[in-house]
Amino acid sequence: MSRMLVYLKKWSVCGLLMLAASASAYSAPKTVLVLGDSLSAEYGLSRGAGWVALLEQKLKAEKIDAAVVNASISGETTSGGRARLPALLTQHKPDIVVIELGANDGLRGLPVPAAETNMRTMIELAQKNKARVLLVGMRIPPNYGRDYTERFFGMYKSLSTQYKAPLVPFMLDGVADKPALFQPDRLHPNAQAHPVILANIWPHFLALVKSR
Repeated sequence: MSRMLVYLKKWSVCGLLMLAASASAYSAPKTVLVLGDSLSAEYGLSRGAGWVALLEQKLKAEKIDAAVVNASISGETTSGGRARLPALLTQHKPDIVVIELGANDGLRGLPVPAAETNMRTMIELAQKNKARVLLVGMRIPPNYGRDYTERFFGMYKSLSTQYKAPLVPFMLDGVADKPALFQPDRLHPNAQAHPVILANIWPHFLALVKSR
């Protein structure tokens, strides 16, 4: 009987240690890097009104220990993001990289294969640095021609499938068709739109941040 008690005690201790390790891994603080353009850089908004700032608030409310680094720049293209990402990975060592780029490539009518190559390079860089990637998809106005706009939109799905990276299908879902949610330039969402944007991104982000 005494041997049995010792045996059970040993397994109880092992079980507690395993649970503690599991809890520690889940609660370990994470660093989130957001690499985006004006849609993520609070262009034309008061500080703290953009979806990235709202994401930080949401993480705190959900008691998820994560620091968010917003490395977004207005006017950024996929080539600019590709050039900046290596230094950002070295500096911040993120666990998660949110790539919200491509809109400026599309608005300038730049070749889709070039944008796709840049996106592919960024995803590979992040994954090689042991970061998980969340892609944020974008659509561009139909006046660029159906063929171009569909190839542009399809780029995100193709990359998501290839690299097994979660995808927010369309960042501006529920916003793009509502003129009242845009600033006077009719290109940039206003402050009222950004909670909608976060609602589009949050479910995909939450699954990713909880997966490790």
